[in-house]
Amino acid sequence: MQHMKIEIENTPSESLTEFLHQQIVEFNRAHREWNERQPLAAVLRDEAGTIVGGAAGETFGNWLQLKTLWVDNSQRGKGVGSQLLVAMEQQAASRGCKFCLLDTLNIQARPFYEKCGYRVQWTQQHYPLTGSKYFMTKEL
Repeated sequence: MQHMKIEIENTPSESLTEFLHQQIVEFNRAHREWNERQPLAAVLRDEAGTIVGGAAGETFGNWLQLKTLWVDNSQRGKGVGSQLLVAMEQQAASRGCKFCLLDTLNIQARPFYEKCGYRVQWTQQHYPLTGSKYFMTKEL
């Protein structure tokens, strides 16, 4: 590193961040026991075809990683979120997954996920400033 210099980029280009991400993906692919990640989503549309709820994530090895679960305000409190979550869990189980991992913020849905059988494994305090982020798992 004698002639190299670290440069800080306060507004890095998308191509730079994507390049760095791809380097980690390739490293992981070469060293992990499980490489395939398969996308998964469940969606609910109203009579007009408008999306009023959905969930998205990916499966790999023993795991479903739930990245998003959203329900429109017009459908909240009607069991839509639970139905979407169960649909994702069942499809993941059919792919051989045994567990689900998700994260949620203190302003979001921790009580909902706990009601659905998820347990907090780790809490990140002071996220992003005064809140908390909960990492939760469930055995499928």
